Amino acid sequence: MKKFQWLPSLLAAVLAAVGTAGLFAQEDEEGFVSLFNGKDFTGWVQKGGDAFYKVEDGMIIGQCNPEARTNSFMCTEQEFGNFIFKCEYKVDVPGNSGIQFRSHSEGDGPRPHVFGYQCEIAPSDGESDTCRIYDEGRRGHQNGIVWLNDVDPEKRAAADASYKPGDWNTIEIQCVGPSIRTWLNGNEVTNTFDYMDMSGFFGLQIHAGKQGTICWRNIRVKDLGTSEWKSFFVKNNSGEWEIVDAYEYVPSCWSFTEKDGHEVLWGHHTRDEQRDGLIVSCHNYENFVAKVDYMINGGNSALYFRAEEVKTPWLLRGYQNEIAGNAAEAHIWHTSGTPSDPPGRGWIASLSPEAQAQQGVTVNLCQSQDFTEMLRHDLGWNELATVALDDHLITFLNGYKIVDMLDPNGEKTGKLGLQLHGGADVDMWFYNFKVLEITPEMRDLILR
Repeated sequence: MKKFQWLPSLLAAVLAAVGTAGLFAQEDEEGFVSLFNGKDFTGWVQKGGDAFYKVEDGMIIGQCNPEARTNSFMCTEQEFGNFIFKCEYKVDVPGNSGIQFRSHSEGDGPRPHVFGYQCEIAPSDGESDTCRIYDEGRRGHQNGIVWLNDVDPEKRAAADASYKPGDWNTIEIQCVGPSIRTWLNGNEVTNTFDYMDMSGFFGLQIHAGKQGTICWRNIRVKDLGTSEWKSFFVKNNSGEWEIVDAYEYVPSCWSFTEKDGHEVLWGHHTRDEQRDGLIVSCHNYENFVAKVDYMINGGNSALYFRAEEVKTPWLLRGYQNEIAGNAAEAHIWHTSGTPSDPPGRGWIASLSPEAQAQQGVTVNLCQSQDFTEMLRHDLGWNELATVALDDHLITFLNGYKIVDMLDPNGEKTGKLGLQLHGGADVDMWFYNFKVLEITPEMRDLILR
């Protein structure tokens, strides 16, 4: 046995170098890869402001620079799409911080501007916003919006109760397609959806201010690949734009043209045309996120989803994410079919509590009733998006969540489509009509 007496001393040396938690965390988590070698900033680069970062005792330590006027970020050079990210952090000196993910930078200077999702770190031994999602350098504090997610009070309380001031705490972030989830010390804080970014880098933030020192260690990620958008408008080998995996209903209503530097699909007809002009997907989509950019010069339109073809002048029966240029923008309308079909359900997103109970839906209008302040009028480009996952339906207007609802009695699959409403003078432009499918494997991760 004497020949093995050196093992305890060697193990002690290893633990001292990398930290006990780090050693066993790496061994117990299959598929996770360390993003930090514990020695230096290989694979990392500082962006943003002038905070001080250093490596010490297997940790990345970020210290606020009171002279800095902008936020600072120590960022991974590698980008990730779908992933599970884990780390430990400790607040040595109270100050605001966060963990960027699926983030980006712009600018050619030594400290380029960083923007994208941030998992908040707000040190507190009471109620805090740690693990809420902020959109750094982009949507945060715009249109009265600070956080991209609501928080369940009971889950928030459990997470707050688990926080250990001045000690190590754990954060977990999971991104799968449009799904974003976070946990603090194993307690879920965020379970939300967004569509703005599907990949990007990680970054450790030190917020501009008078003080703050944050330590991170055991920074690791499980790479789950990257989800790709599929476009219905593509340029062919001849350099011409065409519609793929979809067809035109009333083709005379549609043509490609150039506008504002974009190659766009122009949709137009007069009130004499009683049929809806439509772009209809060839395939059904069950769980997905779909989006389109549009400009209104007149008339009414919609992004159809989970719709079926019926023998009517409007061809499709199902959900519409409304495009109207008014306070109904991004609300959900349900279109009827033939007289023999069940009737349409109308404005699902505007149902009274009594009607919601009767139809079995739960609707949350995420903004004020007047959505027009979020619209870009006077021939401005707007962006509409829809997320559908099982019974959960969410709509967005220009990046802001408008409707978040559960509809267990609605359609669960169907066609996507762009509409020009029949019987009206309609003049609109569309581009970036895309879909990202949520596969069964992605769904299982999202719902784990």
